[in-house]
Amino acid sequence: MFSLNRVHIIGYQTEPVSPRQTPSGTSVVDLNLVVPYSFKAESGDMLDGKGFHTVTLWGPMADVAGRFVKPGSHVFVAGRLQTDSWEDEKTGEKRSKTKMVALDMILLDPKDGQLAAPANAKSITNNLNRADIIGHVTRDPELRTTTGGVQVLTLGVATNEKWKDKSTNELKERSEFHNVVIWGALAQEVTSNIKKGNRVFVSGRVQTRSWETKDGHKRYTTEVIADSVLLLGVKNSVAETSFRADARPARSDAKSDDSAPASASVEVPEIAYASEIKAEDLPF
Repeated sequence: MFSLNRVHIIGYQTEPVSPRQTPSGTSVVDLNLVVPYSFKAESGDMLDGKGFHTVTLWGPMADVAGRFVKPGSHVFVAGRLQTDSWEDEKTGEKRSKTKMVALDMILLDPKDGQLAAPANAKSITNNLNRADIIGHVTRDPELRTTTGGVQVLTLGVATNEKWKDKSTNELKERSEFHNVVIWGALAQEVTSNIKKGNRVFVSGRVQTRSWETKDGHKRYTTEVIADSVLLLGVKNSVAETSFRADARPARSDAKSDDSAPASASVEVPEIAYASEIKAEDLPF
């Protein structure tokens, strides 16, 4: 694996699920998940917001979602970001939409219904919106400053994915181009030290925002708002003190007894693999 493109979401389904079938009979479902979150505004105040995420499920996973996911269902999904592009039939304009393609799904609600949210426990009742990317920077970062005096930059990062087509056994490859938004002191450090072609790790949250074209048409852009950016493949002086070029044998204080018979056996204590947890103790 030369790159990484992974997203983890815990959120709530907003609408009834509508399963559909491809011409070949494969089930497909699109989830629309809302993820409430808190963020720091330019003023420094903490504000509440919510993000919406389109998640596409295929095959047996789509069948399960069609049966059990309802409006309000609490769901975990893990997958990858994928941008689909097409040409508008009316205007001829190039259009694109970024969604999440699920690789795994876990239904989170207890069988007897959701729990009441505890008071004054916001930290443990948060949801999850996390993207982790390893890829190459596609252009030199350009730092800019908002009207409020905060520094920000958008970094382009490319990831690649390879897979084998099940119908043709042909090896295929797909590239994804991610817009990464970096704020504040981290933006300044990235501008000073990272350039086009560098390999980086980015961790943050996925955000889709809307904007209008000159013609008044609404468009959407999906970005990763970075919490962490790491430059990869660099030397580290602290780690270098632990490097060892030669393979030294493990030292032992006990002297080997060459006179011991080859057939001598060592008694191994019996291990009980039975679980101490009983089925009736499980909460589900």
